[in-house]
Amino acid sequence: MCLTSVETDTKQLVSWMRGHEGAVSSISVHSSGRYAISTSLDTAQLWDLDTFQRKRKLNIKQSVGIQRVFFLPLSNTILSCFSDDSIFAWESDTLFCKYQLPVPDCGPKISYKAFAVTRDGKSLAAGGRSNLLHLWCLDSRQLVRVIQMPTQVRTVRQLEFLPDSFDGGASQTLGVLSQDGMMRFINIHTCKLLFHMGSHDNAITTVAVSPNGRHVAAIMDNGSINVYSVQSLTQELNKPPPSQVAVVSGGDADQELSNLKVKVRSEVVQRPAKSSGRRTQVKILRPPAGSTAEDKENELPAGLNKKRLVALLKAFGEYPAKYRMFVWRSLLCLPENHASYSSLTDKGLHSAYLTLHDKYPIKSHKLQRGLQRVLSALAHWAAIFGEVEYLPLIAFPFVKLFQNNPMLCFEVVATVIVNWCQHWFEYFPNPPLNILSMAENVLAHHDKELLQHLVDCGITSQLYVWPLLETLFSEVLTRDEWLRVFDSIFSNHPSFLLMACVAYIICCREPLLLCSQKQDFEYFFHHRNNLDVTAMIKEAYRLMGSTPADIHPRTMLSDFTPLTKDQYPVFNQYPEFIVEYQSREREKIRLQEMEYLRERQEVSALRADFVRRQAEEEACYAQQELLQKAEEQRRNILAQEEEKLTQQRAKLAAMKRELKVKEIQLLDATRSRFFKNQQDLKASQIQELEQEISRKMDLRERETAAAVQDLEVRQMELEAQRKRLEQVRRMLHLTFLPLSQLPLLSPPVTCSPSQT
Repeated sequence: MCLTSVETDTKQLVSWMRGHEGAVSSISVHSSGRYAISTSLDTAQLWDLDTFQRKRKLNIKQSVGIQRVFFLPLSNTILSCFSDDSIFAWESDTLFCKYQLPVPDCGPKISYKAFAVTRDGKSLAAGGRSNLLHLWCLDSRQLVRVIQMPTQVRTVRQLEFLPDSFDGGASQTLGVLSQDGMMRFINIHTCKLLFHMGSHDNAITTVAVSPNGRHVAAIMDNGSINVYSVQSLTQELNKPPPSQVAVVSGGDADQELSNLKVKVRSEVVQRPAKSSGRRTQVKILRPPAGSTAEDKENELPAGLNKKRLVALLKAFGEYPAKYRMFVWRSLLCLPENHASYSSLTDKGLHSAYLTLHDKYPIKSHKLQRGLQRVLSALAHWAAIFGEVEYLPLIAFPFVKLFQNNPMLCFEVVATVIVNWCQHWFEYFPNPPLNILSMAENVLAHHDKELLQHLVDCGITSQLYVWPLLETLFSEVLTRDEWLRVFDSIFSNHPSFLLMACVAYIICCREPLLLCSQKQDFEYFFHHRNNLDVTAMIKEAYRLMGSTPADIHPRTMLSDFTPLTKDQYPVFNQYPEFIVEYQSREREKIRLQEMEYLRERQEVSALRADFVRRQAEEEACYAQQELLQKAEEQRRNILAQEEEKLTQQRAKLAAMKRELKVKEIQLLDATRSRFFKNQQDLKASQIQELEQEISRKMDLRERETAAAVQDLEVRQMELEAQRKRLEQVRRMLHLTFLPLSQLPLLSPPVTCSPSQT
């Protein structure tokens, strides 16, 4: 996730501030407009809005989520609340933990979700998933009251304090937006339900309270935005609170939660129950005996007192840097006319400052746009401010200080012009000779020798006073020195500015007495010099008190007059006919410049068109030449390729003839080998037949020989048998038996010729 910074006038993206992995739930901006805190569920990050860089990052465990982290009003304290209802206070510069609010041990857990702080930063209201509200005193760091809302309230979504002009920043009316879409306003001291907004049918999603507490803007559930007038809703808030009697609890700080609990009733006021042994002290508050009309004049917004501030300034020489912007806003009584300022900025950039960056180039685009925006608003406010050439020198220091709040920057510059630049424009377009004469008279009274030296060198007040006035000391002082000087200027009569100029000159008398050339004086009053600012401021206070009344600028300058509320005052303390004439002349010159620029643009366009056409023709000719060359090259390449192709064809024909001859030779060789193979095959077959015949003949001979042998053996057997029979016959013949009784012998066996 990332944060995006957008320029409100030009709608241009200024910067992306990356760093959050989850969704950003809230953003809190410091009262000075320089720092901001962005909060998501897992981390909180501190940003520097001047550089849009991250200064610090607060990481926590995954088991403990961050509910909200925000700045306390009018202080450099950061409050952080976590999902376990623990609340810590941190120092924004060092992030040192100042204190922790004790978590209530008894009673139900609220699970804080919504928070609201009074304008004086002394009281904190917290609510969550319950109908109970915790009211903390941040000075004593104790839970002072537990307020029980009606039973219809189950969850508190948003808390807002209503500012009141009579309470000095200690708001008493608290608005509670619950889950039913209704916002109930109660008095945190009397616990009385005053009025409510919204209904179940027309539920409220979120609200925003105007800085003066007169109006409340509510975003409804159906998407519409309703603006409510607090004065018309109730008359109770328009009355001053009962400051005559205040009830102060005399019990211990660690009293039980049940003794702090108060229920809210409509038209019924309930106090905490008194415990035994506790007394209630009643103190009558009376105004101090020395209260006069002068003290009322010294009272400033936000409960500050000018006399006390001046005493603090004289004691320390400057206001605390942390609270300087807040003190200046109170001293100048800035009205914060948002609507009037918007009407001026809606007119856009003034024609006189469209080319401001050409004359006053600034490296920072943000400062450049801020200066252009403020100067344009001043020019729309009064026509003369579109013609004053030194106005950027006056406004630039304040633009650097209030670059994150252009409306306050405009009002500061406008207040300075109305009060500290009185009678500056009566001799316009020349320097204010009457104002310069006042400063010269004061210098003549307090240091005649220095003035005589300046006169002898031909140096007028336009050279040694006007450079300091038209730049408001921004060229001769450092940032810190300039802030210290303007702490005193804003805290005193408008004539203190002239006294500061004279004091600067007197404190630099030694180097000035050594200068004799005009160029040296010009350089001296346009560059920084070694100067003790404390001595300069002290000298200015001495001049304020010791200058005679007849030459004191106080008698010629009016007292401080703040800007009017709602609408800015009309500024016409200048020769209108000169301004109108210069405006007409400037407009005439602007129109002539526009016409000249238009004609120049047309001529430039014609010249560019001529150059373009000439370039196109030259490119066309060059392209044609290239095409011709390419065509010739292609023709040459084609001829070469055709020649190569002819040669290749001749080679191919020769190769074909050679291949044909080789093929014929191969066929002849193949035929010869075939015939030879056939002959060899026939010869081998004949040889095999001969071998077979020989083998069969050998086999027949062997069989015949075997048969002959068998016959011979048979013949031998028969011959042997015949011989044996003949022997038997002889033996029988010789025996008793007659011959006729002897068995006949079988005839001899003979072999036929065929069997052999």
